Amino acid sequence: MAIRLGDEAPDFTAESTEGTINFHEWKGDDWAVLFSHPKDFTPVCTTELGAVAALKPEFDKRHTKVIGLSVDPVDSHQSWKGDIADVTGHELNFPLIADGDRTVADLYDMIHPNANDTLTVRSVFVVGPDNKVKLTLTYPASTGRNFDELLRVIDSLQLTAGYSVATPADWKDGDDVIVAPALSDDEAKEKFPKGFEAKKPYLRVTPQPNK
Repeated sequence: MAIRLGDEAPDFTAESTEGTINFHEWKGDDWAVLFSHPKDFTPVCTTELGAVAALKPEFDKRHTKVIGLSVDPVDSHQSWKGDIADVTGHELNFPLIADGDRTVADLYDMIHPNANDTLTVRSVFVVGPDNKVKLTLTYPASTGRNFDELLRVIDSLQLTAGYSVATPADWKDGDDVIVAPALSDDEAKEKFPKGFEAKKPYLRVTPQPNK
């Protein structure tokens, strides 16, 4: 069964490039990004893992741990690390799970029979501190993921988890945000001392409250 937003992220224990990992224990009270790859030594995934390694300081700033997954064994992952560094200039600096028996892939519904019934698709799961799934994305094999967009979404998820706001189209950290419709105007005035602008009765914008 497909994992839906708000479901608890399934726990698992698996071998990785950084030893045995129990997902919930490893994640702790942080946010986490779990993202899968069809197999080792694939061209698009090589570029993706290097991109995430380059952005790891940005994930760290957001108290977000990243962990990859491929169906190949750990020794293959260790060999692949050299190619990732050579091609992208960035050493792998986060765990890469070995999911040879597809236990994790099955738990997270990462197998796409219409594409290939043995390889994982390129899935992304963002998991909150409460171990609930906050975002799911699935990419086709031919399209590399945009990890700057993933950071943008994490910024939105973390902001909206702490304040009664939503983020508009193309929002970036520091932009104005939308006041939650559930708040009355009086409640919004009290909650957002910088004030708000009512563009429509149902659309009120206010400066980002944590800036």
